[in-house]
Amino acid sequence: MNHEKHERHEKILYKDESYQVQGAIFDVYKEMGSGFLAAVYHECMERELSLRQIPFESRKKLELLYKGKPLASRYVPDLICYGKIIVEIKAVKDIGPEHKAQLLNYLKATGMKLGLIANFGTYPKAQILRMANA
Repeated sequence: MNHEKHERHEKILYKDESYQVQGAIFDVYKEMGSGFLAAVYHECMERELSLRQIPFESRKKLELLYKGKPLASRYVPDLICYGKIIVEIKAVKDIGPEHKAQLLNYLKATGMKLGLIANFGTYPKAQILRMANA
């Protein structure tokens, strides 16, 4: 049984990096609470990631592919942390299926493996959803 637990533990994608990003999300929520627009949380996240020395790119334009060929349209994620984790920032009552579908589509279209939806619109704490592109 311990062996099974250990195997599952190892399969968590980018465990340490995503843990660090989640810590930043919770600190921003602790400082700001809920009730602001997503743009405010985005700016706070940029500052918090910088303070924690977590490498990130903000609103980087990513190429989308259709049948292996690039589209003129680009996807602009809120944040990319560590060059491999997409972070989408929301300030909504609840993460809905449309948010999940959007992130999953972006993961598939960009070939990235892990995305986080950080929802600051919930109370009493931020809501974080991890999605992996297998």
